Amino acid sequence: MILFPPAKINLGLNVPFKREDGYHEIETCMYPIPFLDVLEILPAETFSFRQTGLVIPGNDADNLCVKAYNLINARYSIPPVYIHLRKEIPMGAGMGGGSADAAYVLKGLNEIFELEIAEEELELLAGELGSDCPFFIKNEAQIAKGRGEILSPCAVTLHGYFLKIVNPGIHIGTKEAYAGIQFGTLTKSIKEIVEGPISDWKSLLKNDFETNCFKKHPSLEELKAALYKEGAIYAAMSGSGSTMFGIFNHEPALTYQDKNGFVEKIVAL
Repeated sequence: MILFPPAKINLGLNVPFKREDGYHEIETCMYPIPFLDVLEILPAETFSFRQTGLVIPGNDADNLCVKAYNLINARYSIPPVYIHLRKEIPMGAGMGGGSADAAYVLKGLNEIFELEIAEEELELLAGELGSDCPFFIKNEAQIAKGRGEILSPCAVTLHGYFLKIVNPGIHIGTKEAYAGIQFGTLTKSIKEIVEGPISDWKSLLKNDFETNCFKKHPSLEELKAALYKEGAIYAAMSGSGSTMFGIFNHEPALTYQDKNGFVEKIVAL
């Protein structure tokens, strides 16, 4: 079985407060985009995992794909498989690539072994692997609240637009992203904003991580300004960064493909 886990972008990200359990409450619109990893899952004599493409640091046992298999195996005692992950989506970039890979392993194993796990149950299982993982079970625009695991429908579509993604290779850890964050800068709900005219997003739709991240990494703010200068209708940082994206009503040009450490991609939505 060959699957294509997608990346996502965050349309706005509001962090209203820190919860008593130590996590931060968030509100965001997650939107899947056709920037894809490649995942192969095959029945095998013994379990094995192989990863190619972009290098993922750490041990294979810590990879979310392996953890997803172990989670399903613990619940349903499935036979071993061979998993090959071809990594194209940058890691630690606010695009959810690892979460998508894990969710698609769950979906793939459910189909291969005819486990008949309902979508709602798959979302609960995905939530055990990471806050962003449940989003990729349905893989459609959704509002995420709580830690990101409380999902609800969102009537927003970017069909017909172009998306320019620029990742400068800056790693922003979760602790760094939350340090000095300004809580609750939005006056309207993200759902209300994104379901309204895209022409209003520039003035209304904010990512609360940007202020602090831009102070520490001024080049990110420069990238956002450059996207607007190119003609983006809306530009922002995705998640906690460091990927910057711009939404265009025309196909933009590649700008950074020759810069060392940059990942740049243009996709039609």
